[in-house]
Amino acid sequence: MRTSQPYQPGLRTHAGLALLALVYIFSYIDRQAIAVLIEPIKREFAVSDTAIGSLSGVAFAVLYAGLGVPIGKLADRANRRNIVALCCGLWSLATMACGVSAQFWQLFLARMGVAVGEAGGMAPSVSLIADMYPPQRRSLMLSVFMLGPNLGVLVGLAAGGWIAQTHGWRAAFLFFGAPGVVLALLVRLVVREPQRGAFELAPAARAASRPLRAQLSRLWSIRALRFLCLACASAGVASYGYGIWATTFLVRTYGVTLAQAGFVFGVTSGVGAIAGALFSGVLCDRLVAHDRRWQLALPMIGIALSIPAVLAFLLWPATGAWHAGALAVPHAMVFALLFSFFASWFPALSYAAASQLVNADERSTAASLVNLFLTLFGVGLGPLVTGVLSDRLTPLYGHDALRYALVGTMTILVATVAFYAAALNPYRQRLAAMHAAASQPA
Repeated sequence: MRTSQPYQPGLRTHAGLALLALVYIFSYIDRQAIAVLIEPIKREFAVSDTAIGSLSGVAFAVLYAGLGVPIGKLADRANRRNIVALCCGLWSLATMACGVSAQFWQLFLARMGVAVGEAGGMAPSVSLIADMYPPQRRSLMLSVFMLGPNLGVLVGLAAGGWIAQTHGWRAAFLFFGAPGVVLALLVRLVVREPQRGAFELAPAARAASRPLRAQLSRLWSIRALRFLCLACASAGVASYGYGIWATTFLVRTYGVTLAQAGFVFGVTSGVGAIAGALFSGVLCDRLVAHDRRWQLALPMIGIALSIPAVLAFLLWPATGAWHAGALAVPHAMVFALLFSFFASWFPALSYAAASQLVNADERSTAASLVNLFLTLFGVGLGPLVTGVLSDRLTPLYGHDALRYALVGTMTILVATVAFYAAALNPYRQRLAAMHAAASQPA
């Protein structure tokens, strides 16, 4: 049993967390910037919603998901900080390459380059944070890290729309890609590689030395982790479909400009999601002290509450708005705010749950497995399915086709609630078994 700990979280630890969170913010800015650039890209290259769905989804998801697990496996044995720094520099350069693409196929390839880099960002970072903080603080600290998508949406959409409207869509990619190169250097210089399993009850077994296929098979046999992966997959389809197309939905439905849609949606969704992520992280750390199942029950409840909110946002009549000067804020944005607040509960709490279900030297692989499902199905299918549905429904509903395509995509959240519910008892049983095994004398 561990009798001492090599360090306690201090100023440098918190600075490392802040840098990792900043890297994740820019990864999402680079990833999501395309959401506010759909209309100008579509006009310049004369492509369909289906093609745009492929660009924003499949072009990214296949490589991101395919490389994420091997890189996660590598991160369970190699220096995680260096992997994050290298990958951050790579995806930032690829984002800038998007801005100089002269043909649609070149943009497609550049987006794949972004995916190659970002494949090595999430899982090593989750593993780092899990070893930087003790278990009773991980949900909150991972929630701070997971502010990345929320702040990325806020900045990417709000600033991206203005940059695209003022300087052109290519400039947005260049503006957002350049800071990542600097961040990569800062991560390499500032972030410390912590000892693996520093805060665990017992030393970790050397699971990372197993062949990848055998390790993945063993992880998949953990029932709680299996249901967690399926929950994240279904939530991802809805979340990414919504995130990529919601700005375009505002432009087409409410007739607002690209800059206005990006600002209104970015600020509304970003503020709601930031508040929701922090609230759920603090609440979860308190509730799990009484019952460990709250780690998965909270995201289940959040998703359940998000469903009526998002349907109200999508189906609300396109009339009525608040005005602040030239800016019009549709009344329906209240429901977008509520959706973002509740839907933001699931990512950080799910990754924290995955880190609790495995030994310290398997955390990157477990996180990458969850990320595989979230990305392959979410990024890969969410935007594409929504785009295909929009094209198919256009003859029936005209400019409202995207509205009903999004409604169809969001209904998959019902399955997400069911998968989280199925994971609750297996999760508690798994943690109890791990604790009993770690308590046995060597």
